Amino acid sequence: MPADVVPITRPATWSLTELARPGAPPEPYGILLVDQSSDRVAMRFRSPTEFPDLEEDELDFLDFLEPDLKAKAAESGGKALLASLEDSLSHFLRISGRTAVSLTGNPQRMADRLFDEFVDGTVRPYVTHLPLYSIRAAAGRFGEAMKGEEERWLRVSELKLTEDMFVAHVAGRSMEPLISDGSLCVFRANVRGTRQGKRLLIEQFGETDFASRYTVKRYTSLSTFDEEGEFTGHERIRLEPLNPEFPAFDLGPDEFRVIAEFVAVLD
Repeated sequence: MPADVVPITRPATWSLTELARPGAPPEPYGILLVDQSSDRVAMRFRSPTEFPDLEEDELDFLDFLEPDLKAKAAESGGKALLASLEDSLSHFLRISGRTAVSLTGNPQRMADRLFDEFVDGTVRPYVTHLPLYSIRAAAGRFGEAMKGEEERWLRVSELKLTEDMFVAHVAGRSMEPLISDGSLCVFRANVRGTRQGKRLLIEQFGETDFASRYTVKRYTSLSTFDEEGEFTGHERIRLEPLNPEFPAFDLGPDEFRVIAEFVAVLD
């Protein structure tokens, strides 16, 4: 992210929910985060299956909890939801007081970070978390038979995860509005099927400038055919930005390689 860009922060509060069962200490169960500006709620809870000794009615309550809270938050807003929970929860499920926090970016990402810190920080690779790589490390890990060291593991709850997926920061504005400068993005290596029209992470051979060597662009190809109409290859590859302020450009088939396919923006 450029040095002259100051991240916008917003006031928020978060609360910890706990399970309180007779004869046992309270157990952290989940996080509720309220964006004070938008009055929206982000939440993350443990799975009820982690508590096999619960009674059937308790499991039913926990199974219904998250969709019920989301419906009530959509109807009345986050502040009203928290006030209601603070008035009603005191036995099997408890809620803590509110803690003020400065929110930057995606509220769900912050709720996930708070969950990892205060509820359950267990990393389950490619089940609940994906590795965060630098682009250069990802290029080494997926394609050069080199070991790419992950910086850390990030909880990714919005997607079904696989072992060829990873997270990386994308710099630059060429793929706005889909990808903002500095965004955390999920990619999937080993691109399958046609590449036509896909948004791909590309390495350009011969580029010594790191900022130019690795880029995310929309891939289109010009195919060539023989006199009998049989496909013979790709004459040129065109890499197209989404932002009209930036030009498209062509590469020959031997001037680049595809590292991964863009999947989603996390931040």
